Amino acid sequence: MGVLASAGAVVLVSAVVALLKPHVPALSLGALYVLAVVPVAILWGTALAAVVSVASMLAFNWFFLPPYHSFHLRESQNWLALAIYLVIAFTVSALAARARTRREDAEQRRAEAHALAEVALDLLRGRSVQDELGRIAALTAAVFRVDAPRLALGEQPPREGERALPVEAGLRCVATLFVDAEATIDEAVQRRFLPSLAALLAVGVERGRLEAEALEAEALRQSDALKTALLRAVSHDLRSPLTAILASADALASPGLSLGDDDRLGLAETIRGEATRLDHVVGQLLDLSRLEAGVVEPHRELWHVDELVGRALAGVGAEAARVQVEIGPSTPPVEVDAGQVERVLANLIDNALSYSPSPSGVLVRAEHGSTELRLHVIDSGPGLPPEERDALFQPFSRGRAAGHGSGLGLAIARGFAEANGGRLWAQDDPGGGHLVLSLPLAPTPAPVRA
Repeated sequence: MGVLASAGAVVLVSAVVALLKPHVPALSLGALYVLAVVPVAILWGTALAAVVSVASMLAFNWFFLPPYHSFHLRESQNWLALAIYLVIAFTVSALAARARTRREDAEQRRAEAHALAEVALDLLRGRSVQDELGRIAALTAAVFRVDAPRLALGEQPPREGERALPVEAGLRCVATLFVDAEATIDEAVQRRFLPSLAALLAVGVERGRLEAEALEAEALRQSDALKTALLRAVSHDLRSPLTAILASADALASPGLSLGDDDRLGLAETIRGEATRLDHVVGQLLDLSRLEAGVVEPHRELWHVDELVGRALAGVGAEAARVQVEIGPSTPPVEVDAGQVERVLANLIDNALSYSPSPSGVLVRAEHGSTELRLHVIDSGPGLPPEERDALFQPFSRGRAAGHGSGLGLAIARGFAEANGGRLWAQDDPGGGHLVLSLPLAPTPAPVRA
């Protein structure tokens, strides 16, 4: 294409000179051949422009300087004019080629800067280097002007038909770039771009490693905190009922004690009550472990909230008489796991009763919107300070006014609520503690058109 364009440029300028020759001295028209040299120098470089310069002077001599159709010149000034025209053509072609080279170099460097900036931006956004390898390889393809390169972290061997380019930061091979074995890559661009890319990838890999270590350290810290709290719970909430059970059992089994029927019945009731309390704590620990492991799978069905509240109150026992329920007849159903939501409500009501001094009561009130149903559990206790509201739902956390309990009830309640697509939070209320359970309403079926 370059050769054909060069020949066409010489022919075109020669035609223009032929048209102007009757009106302008022929010797002054030789400068027009510069118009053929410049575009060739810009588009195809100095070598082809030099050929066009010589061809232009030969064509000017052959067609427009006497004797015509001959390379001999009658007058010496014609030789001087041709020499000047040739020097001008060579100079202009060199300048044009240099400008073209600088433009290409600027475009190349702009592509490199753009690729490095995109990689840096992705890493600053917190994206994983491993997840961004495909995008980084595509950006590198635009820089090297090759098709479908492949990028892998670390030092990797090439596949058949590939050539491996190490992406090194110092003495460390951060990644390996694989290109087609026949691909031609500018060594200057390779030496300039790959170290910068390696530095960014090294920072991203190191950041990922530090983040993984930080997450592991945080997980260990939380595990240690949970173990400490569990040991504290075991030392108090499990040991206390065990001590009462052992003491009552020893009294019943002691041959030296003379016990009446009422005393024996009282000791048996103590054993039963403390065993029930112990079973409750162990059940809560098992529930918490299931929630922490993420193995809780709700089996959702349609339920009316008054049925769920009734089942929760049945599990509370005699204290249910202190609970006032306000649920309107138009309250829509919810689609939840009844057993899990019953546990949530039982824990909320039991928590509210523990904060409410007897004989004051607890209010359970329902309200609904277009997408969710909210159940408010309000006690008549001292209320919840703002600094305790978030910590209240952490495992083994007890409020200041709580006198008993393992501190697991609200943590388990929040876990089961979230497993059913709901939310649980503490609301500001100067009248006492106020917990809100939000559950998603059952989807309304679309009306059937007649």
